[in-house]
Amino acid sequence: MEQQAIGQRLRQWFSLEGQTALVTGAARGLGHAIAVALAKAGASVAAVDIGDMTPLVKEVEDLGVTCRARTADLTGLSPDAAEGLIAWANKGDSPATILVNNAGVIRRGPALDEAADQSWRDVLDLNLSTPYLLARAFAGKAITEGRAASIINMGSVNSFQGGLHVSSYAAAKHGLLGLTRALANEWAPDGIRVNAIAPGYMETVLTTAHREDADRAARMLSRIPLGRWGVPEDLAGAAVFLASNASAYVTGSVIGVDGGWLAR
Repeated sequence: MEQQAIGQRLRQWFSLEGQTALVTGAARGLGHAIAVALAKAGASVAAVDIGDMTPLVKEVEDLGVTCRARTADLTGLSPDAAEGLIAWANKGDSPATILVNNAGVIRRGPALDEAADQSWRDVLDLNLSTPYLLARAFAGKAITEGRAASIINMGSVNSFQGGLHVSSYAAAKHGLLGLTRALANEWAPDGIRVNAIAPGYMETVLTTAHREDADRAARMLSRIPLGRWGVPEDLAGAAVFLASNASAYVTGSVIGVDGGWLAR
């Protein structure tokens, strides 16, 4: 009986039933895994990406919750477009109380390359400006309507490190960490929590080049204490924790999901 009571309390802490989560970059990789994790915790999903989200919709709806998908390129997002996206997310089963700013891009190359200027603009725009505009539209609506809410920004180990040949990406992810902390301070009195997840090196298309270079892959694995590449599903627990009441007293924080990379 005691074990049943403990299990019930745990389900209450981590349950997202009756909530809707807006997840950007949800078609594949980290965004897909996070959307499925939130759905498993009971949340309906509003998914946004430029890619095909048919597999995601089926996987989420097979769990017994609703998944709506909207195709959109979030690069160059305007304030009006951000407001429109939040309005769309709020028209589902319930108003959105969870925002996962996952959509992003990385461009690799020396800062002195001719293409660096355009890469800088593109990466800073999608990885930093878009999360800011969506967070502002999302929080503004939630505050006006008196809803508590959770925003989860997708940082990186490059939120703390410079990396190599990723100056625009490192700048954007450092900026996103600062934005997370600043908005957490600003919106805490209104019940809006803002946190971040900092993934390490994951088995996604963004790390294909690293993993296919045997020498580089070996060097990278040698400094990951857990001794393996992460997989998108490794983010599930952190995402559900930050979205749920289990983290009711957590804001302005970043959870590293990096196999111990940053501890070395």
